[in-house]
Amino acid sequence: MKAHHHLSLALLLLCLAACAPAPESDNVANTSPAPDENWVSLFNGKDLTGWDIKMAGRPLNENFRNTWRVEDSMLRVSYEDYENFDDAYGHLYYQQPYSHYKLRFEYRFTGEQTPGGANWNVRNSGVMLHSQSAASNDMGQHFPVSVELQLLGGLGEGERNTGNVCTPGTAVVMGDTINYNHCISSNSATYHGDDWVKAEAIVLGGEAMHFLIEGDTVLSFQKPQIGGGFTSRNDDAAAWKRFGVEDSYQRWLDREGEILTEGYIALQAESHPIDFRNIELLELPQE
Repeated sequence: MKAHHHLSLALLLLCLAACAPAPESDNVANTSPAPDENWVSLFNGKDLTGWDIKMAGRPLNENFRNTWRVEDSMLRVSYEDYENFDDAYGHLYYQQPYSHYKLRFEYRFTGEQTPGGANWNVRNSGVMLHSQSAASNDMGQHFPVSVELQLLGGLGEGERNTGNVCTPGTAVVMGDTINYNHCISSNSATYHGDDWVKAEAIVLGGEAMHFLIEGDTVLSFQKPQIGGGFTSRNDDAAAWKRFGVEDSYQRWLDREGEILTEGYIALQAESHPIDFRNIELLELPQE
């Protein structure tokens, strides 16, 4: 009888232990929702409010040949009014600079390249990060000094990565070494056709940048910095001038090695039609 009493008590204690609630810390970890992320839209879907236009050889905010258009809640790069490209490189700059942030957007290439565009610019565009401002470009400057998230579309066959990095007037560190190559390929898939592609950049001031395509990290690098010539380590003054940087190139040369900790975001017009939509930014805390 005494043994039976002890067995019953043990079973009761075991049942109570099984039914007890989990510790409070585990409960919080399992049930607390993630804090809301305060993403903001950089493009209102209606007009170019908040953006500046700078096209090579044109004054600030001249929308030459209506290159930049807003249609159906998309921001479009159009060449309908062009007969020839004539080196009309252009960029659309968001008016506020940023340092630590996530940028996400969707893009798609459409139609055919406008006549006169370089063969390497077929289905080629980009988003410039840590860029100089629109107003600080030289009059004929083709590209801003910046770090470019390069966007490439497939050509129907073969591989062509997107989410690469190109470095007009800049360089990046990969591993422990400064990489002076003008363009560095990602490990993304190839996206043929005119479908929308989702892209994201995680920008951590002067520490690092990470590029994502369709949710996958495809390229990472550190310490974006001024240097390496405009497109080549061996660039002289004449090379800068070929890209329209005639007045300010010496100032950039004098800043060789300066880490870029912030800058502007700019969308690129490089001779092939492209659409952008859902351009959103999330500021990140600076540690």
